[in-house]
Amino acid sequence: MRPLELLSPAKTADHGMAAIDHGADAVYIGPEHFGARAAAGNSLDDIARLCSYAHQYGARVYATVNTIVYDHELEQARQLLADLSQAGADAVLIQDMALASGPRPLPLHASTQTDNRSASKVAALARMGFQRVVLARELSIAEVAAIHRAVPGVELEVFVHGALCVSYSGQCYASQHCFRRSANRGECAQFCRMKFDLVDADGQALIAQRHLLSLRDLNLSAHLEALAQAGATSFKIEGRLKDLAYVKNVTAAYSQLLDQLVERHPDSYCRASLGKSVTTFTPSLESTFNRGYTNYFALGRQPHQASPDTPKATGPIVATVKSVGRGSITVANVAAATIANGDGLCFTAPDGSLDGFRVNRAQGTTLFPQHMPRRLTPGTKLHRNLDQLFLQQLSRPTARRLIPISLKLDATPTGYQLSATVASAAANVGSGFAPATATATVEASHQEALTPQQEQVANQLTRLGGTPFTCIDITLPKPFTSFIPNSLLASLRRQAVTRLAEAIAASMHPAAPLPSASTVPGGFAAGSSPTTDEASPAPAHTYLLNIANREAAAFYHADQPTAYELSPPRQGALIMQCRYCLLHELGHCLRRHADAQPRWKLPLSLRLADGRVFPLEFDCQRCQMNVRGN
Repeated sequence: MRPLELLSPAKTADHGMAAIDHGADAVYIGPEHFGARAAAGNSLDDIARLCSYAHQYGARVYATVNTIVYDHELEQARQLLADLSQAGADAVLIQDMALASGPRPLPLHASTQTDNRSASKVAALARMGFQRVVLARELSIAEVAAIHRAVPGVELEVFVHGALCVSYSGQCYASQHCFRRSANRGECAQFCRMKFDLVDADGQALIAQRHLLSLRDLNLSAHLEALAQAGATSFKIEGRLKDLAYVKNVTAAYSQLLDQLVERHPDSYCRASLGKSVTTFTPSLESTFNRGYTNYFALGRQPHQASPDTPKATGPIVATVKSVGRGSITVANVAAATIANGDGLCFTAPDGSLDGFRVNRAQGTTLFPQHMPRRLTPGTKLHRNLDQLFLQQLSRPTARRLIPISLKLDATPTGYQLSATVASAAANVGSGFAPATATATVEASHQEALTPQQEQVANQLTRLGGTPFTCIDITLPKPFTSFIPNSLLASLRRQAVTRLAEAIAASMHPAAPLPSASTVPGGFAAGSSPTTDEASPAPAHTYLLNIANREAAAFYHADQPTAYELSPPRQGALIMQCRYCLLHELGHCLRRHADAQPRWKLPLSLRLADGRVFPLEFDCQRCQMNVRGN
């Protein structure tokens, strides 16, 4: 039986605890430094608080230390790994190979920033001792399966939901090139969400001011079973900058889907943590932030992967405009009656841009906007990108997660013993948890009761409020004729559940020390690259290795650090590698549809409003679009 892990984002410790409550088996969180989302840093105390909460449920906490690290920062970064281990973190995601070359206080996960798109790359990381590899978002389910077959001993983590980067992660230098803000240092300026002209070799604009590199959001909710069959271990939700409502809603939606998957295949899969989450709302992926959804490359190359009209959330269509008055709008549609006071609605204006308004008051199918939109016409479709009632639901406590346990009271020669055991329905056999049991004893004289005590004793022992447990079965001695003071029963209960929580947490961590880098066999061969392989450009572009310190340089057998951030390459350097292809998106794939070649004069370029031009290179042999610097 294979455990399936739902991995949710945690902007803060409170976000992480909410994710656990709503069904996450693990969360990932960034410390104050060296995380690939610089705006989502957390103190060690907060991370320790999150770990303590998560471990009650056998859930795990992964720390993101996945930026490149400069020479003067290496000692600080290594100390951080040791501190995170002391705080209770279960693993650390890294990008910089210098951090894999020294002491390993925590299991290592290879961040998606290490550009993991081939079996040979994953095998090399496994030989280095990486426990898990986070695969590139661009891989298909079939490619995930092929990697699992080739490297069955390493855990595979796949993204299933959230924002998409148009470039292979770790291989995007556009933000650094244009704004001196490095994506490999957690400071991406979102170059790919900007407006561009698509221009031909003569400088003629073929498409004007569209968000040509802005992708829709990923949604693989319909493909979880196929991913599990392909060998995926962890299902990752993107969003360490997202708000609490997003974390609650998306986590609950995917947790319920994984529960259904386990129910269909109880002999094959189980959840990777303990307990059942019960929510007070119905999750809706359409009601939370999204740019429209795509399954990206899950089923191979697909059309409509981009969202060129806007990089903002639009939401589902809820109404069609019937008429526009001086201060009101009349709408019609099956969902129009659900529009509420405070909703945000948006629409595509005649010039193709996104416009919108806030509903001040909704009266049936008549809407009274806070400010009347000027470009709204009859027949326009209205999208709801802010669902006020749904957000109000999510602003309150919305989930409770409990682990079913059984209790057994026995008499001892000198008193009483209470045993607490995680119920078999929650034990997740095969997930790595031993059947958790804890016992507590008290010394007391055996006194005969004057009246029946079974109900009183059972009620006292099953008062588990404020703990992560709920009792589904209690066994008392038969016949039961003893009187036990409530104070002793309460003491037994508190001791038993405290020790049970400790047993669950203790079962999560191996007793054996982690191997140091020097004891791990294999690794990358001399001259090979962990960020480039046969599926990407040759490593002659040495900055693509993201070597930011001398220890990483030694690892790659390089003379010195060559990171783009330290030594910008010459003009025309590769700044993006994209599996997404504009020619394919526009219906002119040169590889698949030779008869559909455009009448454009190649090469093509992207042009910003300020006049900067970025040449495009269509590498049809690798089925890849490259963007070069100006």
